[in-house]
Amino acid sequence: MTHFTSRQDRLAKLETIGLDRILILDGAMGTMIQTFKLEEDDYRGARFADYDHPLKGNNDLLVITKPDIILGIHEAFLKAGADLISTNSFNATTISQADYALEPLAYELNLEAAKLARQASLAFETADAPKAVVGSIGPTNKTLSLSPDVNDPSYRAASFDEMVVAYREQTLGLLDGGVDFLMVETIFDTLVAKAALYAIAEVLEERGEAVPIMISGTITDRSGRTLSGQTVEAFWNAVRHVNPWSIGLNCALGPNEMRPFLAELSRVATCRVSVYPNAGLPNAFGGYDETPDDMCHTMTPWAQEGLVNVMGGCCGTTPDHIHHIAHAASHGRPRVAPVIQTALRLSGLEPFTAAA
Repeated sequence: MTHFTSRQDRLAKLETIGLDRILILDGAMGTMIQTFKLEEDDYRGARFADYDHPLKGNNDLLVITKPDIILGIHEAFLKAGADLISTNSFNATTISQADYALEPLAYELNLEAAKLARQASLAFETADAPKAVVGSIGPTNKTLSLSPDVNDPSYRAASFDEMVVAYREQTLGLLDGGVDFLMVETIFDTLVAKAALYAIAEVLEERGEAVPIMISGTITDRSGRTLSGQTVEAFWNAVRHVNPWSIGLNCALGPNEMRPFLAELSRVATCRVSVYPNAGLPNAFGGYDETPDDMCHTMTPWAQEGLVNVMGGCCGTTPDHIHHIAHAASHGRPRVAPVIQTALRLSGLEPFTAAA
């Protein structure tokens, strides 16, 4: 089996493919982990058998204690048609790992998460079908724009500098593990995202590397705003200075609720647009009821209307969901950014549109 010998070669091929079709991102790692019904001993493994702090629920730790499970989940999403798979590192920062008193493990967690995803991707990659690894960088469990104390609006549980230090370590681990992209995702507080983007920029400059950045925000409800109060357009304008490879929306909403905000983002963004909604809104038990066929039906028009470049799934989405989302994506063409549309029209050419 032929593999790409460098990140640059893999990305170049992926760019070419992305001109002809919508790329597919994987689904919900956490949802898949839940299906194994793991208990405390599973999370501990032999290495942490005598650890003096509860570890159940620390999904990021499973890249060390249950790597076979994480590898299998990656493989399942690749079999379903994913072009891009995300590392199991969403909470692998010193800040988030403080909940388990595992702050010193942050670098190792990201390193191993990236290595596992790469191992899976290489098993499915061919010269004509690159499989890229996306380093998942989550929002942490802290905010910078909002106070967690209603009695003290000025209080912050973490500082910007502390966030930067935490994200630097995460970025180093992911890069050393061999990721192709870095994705700052599920952003509900743009200032936290800016700390991550600042840390990434510092690390890349120090290492003399160029790695594409994906950014994905979260609209918390039908108000169309992030938790820190930004509209979709304001969010885009707050992060566009980093020249991201893509900007997108994920989590919080199902595809039906996300549609108008995706359309707005597609209208204003000058880079690629990604989207990976939840499988509907959570039910009374915290589960997600939207079936793979439901999501396919709702998301097919997004492809037909040329709104997106990357489609995937967030909470509640399984490999079967991703298989159906890939089918939805096959009914359209990738979005052409407004600036490119203008250039094409000035050249006397017409980009793809839903009416074409």
